[in-house]
Amino acid sequence: MSRRRSPVTRWRRQARRFGITLLFVLVASGLWYGQERQVRDQLVWMGVPEWQSPTLPSLHRVLRNEGFLVGWSDVRVNPLWVSYQLRAVEDPSAGPRPGFRKDWRTLWPVGTDHYAGSGYDRGHMAPNYAIAAVHGREAQLDTFYMSNMSPQRPDLNRRLWQRLEEVVIDRFVPRFGEVQVITGPVFPERFFDNVFNRVGLVEVPEAFYKIIAVPGDKPRVLAFLMPQEVLGDEPLDAYLVSVDEIEGLTGLNFFPRLPDVVAEVLEGEVITQGWALEEVARLPGRF
Repeated sequence: MSRRRSPVTRWRRQARRFGITLLFVLVASGLWYGQERQVRDQLVWMGVPEWQSPTLPSLHRVLRNEGFLVGWSDVRVNPLWVSYQLRAVEDPSAGPRPGFRKDWRTLWPVGTDHYAGSGYDRGHMAPNYAIAAVHGREAQLDTFYMSNMSPQRPDLNRRLWQRLEEVVIDRFVPRFGEVQVITGPVFPERFFDNVFNRVGLVEVPEAFYKIIAVPGDKPRVLAFLMPQEVLGDEPLDAYLVSVDEIEGLTGLNFFPRLPDVVAEVLEGEVITQGWALEEVARLPGRF
């Protein structure tokens, strides 16, 4: 005769199995998080950007790509920040320009033709050429994910913004050997003032920032803030601001591991010595 197990015995077995499964999930998740954190830390200087206080417009999650990280907002349907490192390479070059790609990781579907007829360009945050030159073809392909795009006016995207991207890779990187770049959009202070200003689902920013940091024993930081409405031939140094100003506009802490005494100077002041801005501020675009 088969012996029936009591309900208590069955419950204990089920609880044991659940406990073993839960332990496995926790251990595996911990190992994955540890590895993920290690990979992220290799792509940033002084920590992944964080929100200063959690609010609906500032909430985001980190999307890891080859060569760069994206702080993606499913509320604004925009990258709030994109962070990447550039270093000097012997023969910088990029492969053929690939096509745009839909990113399955975003909550809302942003198609490759999403901006068509809107008057806005698909503005790269992690730049095609610089990422390709330093991190290779796979990284270049990732820069064409729609999660790396934000709506930019043509005169900004194709002229002023492009000139700044070129100066970073062509002048700053050879000068310093390595730089950390954090870039992204700026939205109006009051969320509901801009909530319906969208290209389809994608909220339209009013400006864009780019922060360039030179790591080392004596780090340097330079920050730019560029509005959508520009002509395109303005001098780059007309848009210099402090990192503190950008943090105030975005609600982000860009270098959370930076000691306070260092951050007070690097983030609170605009220090241009050593960057040779007078040589690059009015350079024409490469294209």
